[in-house]
Amino acid sequence: MADAPLLGAASFLFLLAHPLLLAFAAADVSLPAAVQTLFPPHGGLAVWLGWSALLVMMIFLAPGFSFFGEPEYQHWKWLHRSAGIAVLLALAHTFMLARSLPAPSSWVVWGGLSVLAVLSVAYRFVFSRHLGRLPYRVSGISHPANNVVELSLDAEGRALDYRPGQFVYLTPLDRNLAAGYGEEHPYTLSSSPRESTLRIAIKDLGDASRAIQQIAPQTRVKIEGPYGDFFPDNPGCELWIAGGIGITPFLARARHFAATSLSVDVKLVFCVQDEPRALFREELEALSRTVTGFALVMHYFYQEGPLTAEFLTTHCPDLAQRDAYICGPSPLIALSESLLLHSGCSRKHIHTEDFVLL
Repeated sequence: MADAPLLGAASFLFLLAHPLLLAFAAADVSLPAAVQTLFPPHGGLAVWLGWSALLVMMIFLAPGFSFFGEPEYQHWKWLHRSAGIAVLLALAHTFMLARSLPAPSSWVVWGGLSVLAVLSVAYRFVFSRHLGRLPYRVSGISHPANNVVELSLDAEGRALDYRPGQFVYLTPLDRNLAAGYGEEHPYTLSSSPRESTLRIAIKDLGDASRAIQQIAPQTRVKIEGPYGDFFPDNPGCELWIAGGIGITPFLARARHFAATSLSVDVKLVFCVQDEPRALFREELEALSRTVTGFALVMHYFYQEGPLTAEFLTTHCPDLAQRDAYICGPSPLIALSESLLLHSGCSRKHIHTEDFVLL
């Protein structure tokens, strides 16, 4: 998840570089030739399709730049849907002007890519939104903290097949909610796949997540997914660092350890401000006593200050030999990565999941 903004920015820069490089090449002839390459005097549908693709891409990438402020989720989601339009325009532009391959090879290659792009957009906005959503019903509601709710969901038909730590899009169908009715929002599953129900822990972080704290029992919801690939299938020698609601993928995996009676080698460092904010602490402590090789270490910011390399190496002396998984607020992720690298952990062994839009 953390690499998504970099991929978007890189794709934009490559697309922007394309017309600029063409203009620089034409500048060897003359400056007017360079200008005409960018802006043909007599139209040129293919060229304007390319400029349109660039403009649309700028629009949907705009919320990713900090000077626009924190994006509102629904506005960001609607803007992001224009990514499909940008891809289609860019492919049409390339198809009409392709000179890298002789005909008919260029028609086959770029025509095939265009068909794949159309099918991808159709899948996202037709199949996955309608045929790909599974009906569930809220069968249980618990409140592990004042601003957190954990929903238990029973399948009304086919149950979701998923792995611990994955996330889904949940669409509540309670018209009495103050916000969020019919809107899809991403949430990490907190249950083990061995459980008969889905469990999703949701923190009050916005209008929809605040409203869902008051969702009524037996409310129907739609589930789409699963998505994500945070953990490997088989546990290894691992260090987990969680902050706040970022505990959910680790909670799901720990619950799965217990459900499957696995012996593991996992140390969890759970960073919170103080004890009242330690979500699921009692359950995690119980899991550390029942799951062989699973150890829980609590870090309280108000008592101990920010997380330090000394704290990590004291509680996990062999961290440089472990795969590290970090999930939580962006500042904690950045700090943890820095501490791990400073303590000898290889960057390729550090895996992060950031609970932000972009």
